[in-house]
Amino acid sequence: MTARRNRLAPVGPFLIILVLVMLLPLKGLAAPYAAMVMDARTGEVLHSENADARLHPASLTKMMTLYIAFTAVRNGEISLDDDIKISRHAASEPPSKLGLQTGQKIKFRYLIRAAAVKSANDAATAIGEALEGSEAAFARRMNATAKALGMTRTSFKNAHGLTEDGHLSTARDMTMLGRHLLYDFPEYYNLFSRQSTFAGLREVSNTNRRLLSAYRGADGIKTGYTRAAGFNLVSSAKRGDERIIATVFGGSSSASRNAKVAELLDLGFKRAPSHAPVNAPDTPVYADIGHASGKTIRLQTAVSTSLRPKMRPGVAVPDTVADTAVAVAMADVIEATVAEVAEETVQLAGIASVTPKVRPEELEVVTRVSTSGGRHWGINVGRYPSHYKAERVLLQTALNEMSTLDGSLRKVVKKPTGFDANFLGLTRETADLACRRLQARNQTCFMIGPAS
Repeated sequence: MTARRNRLAPVGPFLIILVLVMLLPLKGLAAPYAAMVMDARTGEVLHSENADARLHPASLTKMMTLYIAFTAVRNGEISLDDDIKISRHAASEPPSKLGLQTGQKIKFRYLIRAAAVKSANDAATAIGEALEGSEAAFARRMNATAKALGMTRTSFKNAHGLTEDGHLSTARDMTMLGRHLLYDFPEYYNLFSRQSTFAGLREVSNTNRRLLSAYRGADGIKTGYTRAAGFNLVSSAKRGDERIIATVFGGSSSASRNAKVAELLDLGFKRAPSHAPVNAPDTPVYADIGHASGKTIRLQTAVSTSLRPKMRPGVAVPDTVADTAVAVAMADVIEATVAEVAEETVQLAGIASVTPKVRPEELEVVTRVSTSGGRHWGINVGRYPSHYKAERVLLQTALNEMSTLDGSLRKVVKKPTGFDANFLGLTRETADLACRRLQARNQTCFMIGPAS
């Protein structure tokens, strides 16, 4: 018995050495680590490590998908209650997913919830296809938006963040994107702190719920994981007047990632001043964003330099709006949108090709109701959270659709759930044509009858 035990004794150490040799290469397979901590109020970087290394972002990508979705809703490109038909491509995305089926319809708001809370890949792809027609076209818009936001080392290839060659970002760029989500879309930011939400098909749980529950003040933002990326997280927490954003790439597990993020948030609160002025990031100017249809959209979503509306020579500023904030914003919108209309030829299936003409120099900005017979119809182009946003969409729509909306009245109607943007004083035929043309551009529109 003793002799047998002696013969087997060397096997133990040999196996240990063999296992260690086999495990050594695995260390090199660990995803690279990167981190950044930022004072959200000022944008000051409080800590960074490897923050500019281009790494796999995983589902942090969905922060950009959601940023564009929020932008599209605000600009009237799409409504939260629009029904989106799910493509075979979106339905076939691998988990994490909501479970969408090819051909089914679901409201846009539920796709947003599923992408933000559950990190559903099928929902993210459906958002991209709904806005741009294809995921490739949406990726181009993502990259143009990233450029406008100053994300200089980011390149997107898809809407969900699954590993793809060239789909890369940095801890710095993702921290900046998280800050923009916070300040540019405060009305939607609460999505990221929901422990669960109803997403049309079922209730879904937040992938970040453990940190949200465990860390005092945590209220977002987005997790991510793939084998190539490791465990990623962009998190924000608020305590008193202080708000910190911390980003981690390359965590070895969700637990270790959460512990590291908590450590970085603590560091941020320790280093940040108790009181600091809020210096919100500049709202980006989107220019030359190519869409699948070949159309170019130029939108300026904030007034940065104009202190007064710049009216055309010889045109007086209407007394009723000369000193209002709306007039200030409308001037820059007119300038940008008229330039677009002047160079754009709209070709829509089933509708004759129309080239919008630039209005003459003696254009009056104030519209009027036509008194010609039969003009008792109107159209609605969406419901918006503020009077200003509804007015703005009306102006942009009027300038883009001069041929059918010229002479109509722009009217904002306050409703319990928002502000309706309406054009009134149209014939039934003109209202129908205008809606068909706007819907062909994927813009919300429905007709308003005489009794509405």
